[in-house]
Amino acid sequence: MTCGRRLRSPLLGLTNKTTGHIVALMAKPNSRDKIVRAGLDQFHRVGFNGSSVEDITDLAEVPKGSFYNHFKSKQDLAVEVIDRYIEQGPHALLSDTAIPPLKRLKGYFSALVQEFVDSGYKKGCLLANFSSELADHSGPVRRRLESAFDDWVEQIAGVIKEAQKVGEVDSKLKPEQLAGVLLSAFEGALLRGRASGDSAPLKEFMAVGFGRLIG
Repeated sequence: MTCGRRLRSPLLGLTNKTTGHIVALMAKPNSRDKIVRAGLDQFHRVGFNGSSVEDITDLAEVPKGSFYNHFKSKQDLAVEVIDRYIEQGPHALLSDTAIPPLKRLKGYFSALVQEFVDSGYKKGCLLANFSSELADHSGPVRRRLESAFDDWVEQIAGVIKEAQKVGEVDSKLKPEQLAGVLLSAFEGALLRGRASGDSAPLKEFMAVGFGRLIG
C-alpha cells in the first residue's frame, strides 16, 4: 500500500432556521485527527526517525503541547497511523465480484504500482518502511505491522482462492502461500524501485507475478 491517498472529510447536517432545509457543512478535523493526518504524511515522506513531534504538530498546525493530550509518544502515533494508512488503501478493488478474480487481483496491484510511480518512486509502502525502522525497537508497532501483513495476505488469498475455483489459477498450492509470496515479491520490487528510481522492478513483478507465479 503506497502513498497519494486522500482522506474523506465527514459532513455535518445543520437545519436552516428560516427555510428548515438541511445545510451540509464540511466538519473541521479535530486536533487528534489533524495530528494523525500530519503524522501519516510526515512519516511517509521522511520516515519515522526523520520526523520529530514538532515537525508533525507544525504540519498539523496545532500547538506542540496538544500532541501529548492524545498520544503518549511518537510510537503511539505510529500505531494509529498504520490504521489510517490501511483504511485509505484501494482494497475495494479486491472485493468487486463483478470483475473476474484474477483480473481483479491484477488491477489491485496495478493500482498500487501506479501510486508508487505517481509518488516519484520515493515513498514506497509505509508498512515496509516501518518494518525497517521500527520492528526491532517497538513491540506495539511490530505487533500491529504483523497483524496488518497477516490481514493483507488473507485478503489476497481470498481472491486467489476464488480464482482457483474458476480455474484461473493452479489449485495445487495453498492460496495463503501464493498470497504470501506475491506480497513479498511486491514489497521487494517496491524497495528496488526506490533504489533505482524507476518502474523496471515493478514491471518485472507484474510480468512474472501474474505471468508465471499466479497466472
